[in-house]
Amino acid sequence: MAFVRSFPPLSHPTAKVLLLGSMPGKASLEAGQYYAHPRNAFWPLMEALLGVPSTWSYEKRTMELMNQGIAVWDVLSACSRTGSLDSDIVSSTMRANDFATFFQGHPAIRLIGFNGATAWQAYRRLVLPTLEPRQAALGTVLLPSTSPAMASLNLEAKTKAWCQALGLKQR
Repeated sequence: MAFVRSFPPLSHPTAKVLLLGSMPGKASLEAGQYYAHPRNAFWPLMEALLGVPSTWSYEKRTMELMNQGIAVWDVLSACSRTGSLDSDIVSSTMRANDFATFFQGHPAIRLIGFNGATAWQAYRRLVLPTLEPRQAALGTVLLPSTSPAMASLNLEAKTKAWCQALGLKQR
């Protein structure tokens, strides 16, 4: 069983939307990049929703997300798990990132999108009780996971669901 740590947030103080995963998978941790697994739909979704070409370098893609007011992070700062799947995470080892401090430094955040149910559940259990009322009242939306393990929805269906949930128009 591996003890893993997440990355710092991709963010700018003017971000309006925070997209939260649970914990980077093995491919992402090895690459040092969010959503690095080649079959993860996150970057193709960002291309469809925000016009951020998935062929751009990781640095250019992340800068463009931040330029468009999008922040990316994970609910968990650390945990133990046996593989890359959320279902492999040992619940008792989950440690949350410091969201109270994050929100203080990002006062424009108005919406939190959870990339899958594990992120949403962990946030509700570990983070919400630690927040001041204004932070706890931020809008939230549960999004279909971009993980290749979420095979019940194809990219088109995930894109449509993300568009509707985030109030965006597909490009």
